[in-house]
Amino acid sequence: MKVKLTILESKCRGNYHKIGDTYIVGDICPPICHELWQSIYPNVYTLLNNGDLDYGNIREKKFQMRCPDNGRVLIYGEVVEA
Repeated sequence: MKVKLTILESKCRGNYHKIGDTYIVGDICPPICHELWQSIYPNVYTLLNNGDLDYGNIREKKFQMRCPDNGRVLIYGEVVEA
């Protein structure tokens, strides 16, 4: 099991992320901004260990989060089979 991360929106000041960028996470941190990674890591870890997360009013194996820099980047994570 792996987690696919997709950038849905980006106004990244560091110019790290572009809309449509994707990353597959297994056991190594992908090449994304450290602040964004720190924010999403608990969700990624949960999904990698077969957990599910609050997604609106339901529980799912996916998430959306905004970066801690004023929400400049919106990232979507979902479980994919490897």
